[in-house]
Amino acid sequence: MKIYIIAGEASGDLHGSNLIKALLTQRPDAEIRCWGGDRMEAAGGSLAMHYKKMAFMGFLEVLLNIRKIFRNISYCKEDIAEFAPDQIIFIDFSGFNLRIAKWAKEAGYKTNYYISPQIWASREGRIEKIKASIDRMFVILPFEKSFYEDKHQFPVDFVGHPLLDEIAGAQLPSEDEFRTQNALPAGKPIIALLPGSRKQEVRSMLEIMLSVVSSVQGYEFVIAKAPGLDREVYDPYLMNHSIRLVDKQTYALLTHAYAALVTSGTATLETALFKVPQVVCYKGNWISYQIAKRIITLDYISLVNLIMDRPVVKELIQNDLTTAHLVQELSLILEGPQREKMLKDYEQLAQKLGGPGASEKVARLLLERN
Repeated sequence: MKIYIIAGEASGDLHGSNLIKALLTQRPDAEIRCWGGDRMEAAGGSLAMHYKKMAFMGFLEVLLNIRKIFRNISYCKEDIAEFAPDQIIFIDFSGFNLRIAKWAKEAGYKTNYYISPQIWASREGRIEKIKASIDRMFVILPFEKSFYEDKHQFPVDFVGHPLLDEIAGAQLPSEDEFRTQNALPAGKPIIALLPGSRKQEVRSMLEIMLSVVSSVQGYEFVIAKAPGLDREVYDPYLMNHSIRLVDKQTYALLTHAYAALVTSGTATLETALFKVPQVVCYKGNWISYQIAKRIITLDYISLVNLIMDRPVVKELIQNDLTTAHLVQELSLILEGPQREKMLKDYEQLAQKLGGPGASEKVARLLLERN
């Protein structure tokens, strides 16, 4: 059996790697080719292209790289045709994947989508493209099933969130081990900084996150390096700060963090599942933000608030993301009733996510089709 998987960013690489493991456990003779990253390759996929070469964030960034994107689309179609898979699995990354899905469906391939495009957030009309080009959809957020089935009459499978399995299976050091490994002093509570998984995010977010350090005394700030980025991306922001940067230890950092500043994305949900009070941050290119503001229909940007359908974590967006606001909101979750309320809300959040086993469920459902 031959399977082709396409993921285009760090979170897709994570979920794709767990799916590959589950597929190979249930079907050891499966041959898997993929677009993704180091994790998918390590799990057993043959890597066609690394996501670092195609992760562009925001409308302006996409326009500036449009020629490269179209070259990638052409190469992807050629590579699929040469590989001739029995199944194609698309993971999030909708701008690229929906183009490939349309071509693949017309070419006669079986098409599956794991981790839905966020059409419930913007450009809902894309549902017609999905209906026309996707044979089967696997969703990971509880509200997505009713969105697709009740609102748009498109059957989907809710499989639960794969982060539950990733976190449950992580081998994590004790706090003493973590501090020793990273030369962190004992005693000071840790505040984690998660500035994002893309260069554009780090360049937009890290400086403002670091600006709170001098105002928040008695805590140790630690930055989580994204797996797909080189250390050089962070160096300009560390020159004036004696702050540790940890590599491939984000979950260890969250395990032992007392609070966190987190760029909007999958990391907000990861932080919540580790029971770490957080402030969610987002600041994008001005033009991209102005466009996004006009087409995104959501009340919230963080997965935590979207799933709970109420403001559990504070979101500081664009002009609201200032040093003064960050210091104020961070102080509220370091001690006091707001911290305790957030931790209680996290318990309800975990219950809504459907339990463990997402990757195994998707693998089983996919293999049943052959």
